[in-house]
Amino acid sequence: MTRQPLRLAILEAERILAAAGVASPRTDAELLAAHLLGVERTKLMMVPLVDPPVVQALHDLVRRRAARVPLQHLTGNASLGNVTLSVGPGVFVPRPETELLLAWGLATLEGVDRPVVVDLCTGSGALALAMANARPDATVHAVEKEPTALAWARRNADQQAQAGDTPIQLYAGDVTDPMVFMELEGLVDLVLCNPPYVPEGTPVPPEVRNHDPHEAVFGGRDGLDVVRHVIGCAARLLRPGGGVAIEHDDTHGGSVPALLRARRVLEDVQEHTDLAGRPRFATARRTPPPTP
Repeated sequence: MTRQPLRLAILEAERILAAAGVASPRTDAELLAAHLLGVERTKLMMVPLVDPPVVQALHDLVRRRAARVPLQHLTGNASLGNVTLSVGPGVFVPRPETELLLAWGLATLEGVDRPVVVDLCTGSGALALAMANARPDATVHAVEKEPTALAWARRNADQQAQAGDTPIQLYAGDVTDPMVFMELEGLVDLVLCNPPYVPEGTPVPPEVRNHDPHEAVFGGRDGLDVVRHVIGCAARLLRPGGGVAIEHDDTHGGSVPALLRARRVLEDVQEHTDLAGRPRFATARRTPPPTP
């Protein structure tokens, strides 16, 4: 059995993925090879030769990726912050853009001892678990309404707790319910949310169209159906001075800040862009109590 250069196998994988219209063919080819070999991507150069069965296995993964199965479904995981999450069919795959929202949330909590954090529309549990990992002193609550996504979140929560992270409080619930987290009204330091926000009918890549749950992606005709409820929920949960961050569609750079400003109890509304310079999330703070 003649061993083959891994470099050539990756180059062939890159060619196939590029022909299929995958946005980052070289990166995906290397990540699939690293996953298959059980090494970090940066260590691939230390594996010069591989056996033919490994080449065939890589080809099989590449064929599925070329059919636009999400990379994360093939590797079985995605990352946010310092947390690696299990993902697959039935749950929204966390995106790199959400790292910026997480960073804003962590910065907001600097100097706050034992903060209370709420993650609305938690999906895989990504934001809640990344926050609990970064702030072990925090009490983190998370809510999700879809049963399949909630099962993924419970799996990830169990994994992180077993790894030593502070356990999060995970609930089945709907952010459109005015009673959700009623017991936390006025007590929360930070509300985070990556809701369904894409306007119905918007063209999306095959990975999203065919694999992400529709209800986790699309937010009604204007994409703001869930966002409106999230803002109302945040306004009643936040303590004075507490912050809220909501991810949104890149067409919502004016509308989401306007919805936040419409709440008289919210102030310091700001719009934030992603690494490509597109509007990506909006933030606000609960008005402080009046000065005596």
